[in-house]
Amino acid sequence: MISLFLPLGVLLVAGLTMLASLSMKLFVSQAAAVLLGAAIVFLLYRIDWRALLYSRWFVPSFYVFTLLLLVAVLVVGPTIRNVKSWLVLGPLRFQPAELMKAVLVFVFALYFSRRHLAVARWRVVIYSLILALLPAVLVMAGPDMGSAVIMLGIWFGILSVSGLPKARFFVLLLIIAIAAAGLWLFALKDYQKSRILGLIYPERDALGVNYNTIQSKIAIGSAGLWGKGFRQGTQIQLGFLPVPESDFILSALTEEWGVVGALVVIGAELALIIGILQVGIRADGNTEKFLCLGAAVMFSLNFFMNAGSAVGILPVVGVTFPFVSYGGSSMVVNMLLIGFINAIGLKR
Repeated sequence: MISLFLPLGVLLVAGLTMLASLSMKLFVSQAAAVLLGAAIVFLLYRIDWRALLYSRWFVPSFYVFTLLLLVAVLVVGPTIRNVKSWLVLGPLRFQPAELMKAVLVFVFALYFSRRHLAVARWRVVIYSLILALLPAVLVMAGPDMGSAVIMLGIWFGILSVSGLPKARFFVLLLIIAIAAAGLWLFALKDYQKSRILGLIYPERDALGVNYNTIQSKIAIGSAGLWGKGFRQGTQIQLGFLPVPESDFILSALTEEWGVVGALVVIGAELALIIGILQVGIRADGNTEKFLCLGAAVMFSLNFFMNAGSAVGILPVVGVTFPFVSYGGSSMVVNMLLIGFINAIGLKR
């Protein structure tokens, strides 16, 4: 079985090194989040986490609490980069959408493990969809399409292996396709549609909607096999590459470390996800299995959406590269999930 901590260590070191290249302030802030996350992993190793997970009130209460935080973001949260995603308390910024992703992993792990025999009923499926749609709609109002897609992806990923009959599974796929068409026609904003259309016509609007992707491709394409070296990336250091600490950290990393460095980081991410799935396969109960699956789906969607936008095959939706991108909220939440998965693997 793949150890979780070897690929995790590679990702954390890669992320911190890249942030040190960009800004020592970013490095210090992220290092603090990593240390807090490591403390959470150790705490979950020591405490009886199953008593919390299986209590009737803890996970539902945390779901409602996080839902209220998402409402608070829309009411009192500041607008940063044209998006309302954060709550600000003094020098601290917190992104409730990141917490909600993890909460949904726990919610659906419990929900479907307790209803795997009743999942053939549409009522059970629809109720679970409502649990996913409530936070997804709130973050879409931000607008944060990336987080909404991941929340719905967690729901669909766990539902797809929970025992849903094949006929109803295909009916559900048809409903999702119709809903996606409705989303395009009535819900997506013009700039979001422009980003998607920019994938089809990448040469258009090079200084507008396609600017970020073009600069990302230049950073990757100019890297070579071994890269330009620490703090030597011209796209990064001269400010051409936007948001290199988060949305385009893979592009920044590739420019300085080359194709070899990028492949090491991508390999570590895939190894971590495979390791999580292996823990789930060996877990004793359905709840633990679904929890590992949900975490793997969450990390996979974040990874593929971030990497896909960096190379121009997916629209830029502002999601992080797990354990590499800058972001205290996502780092602490991701480490929380690793703590639970590690405890499941050790059968503690």
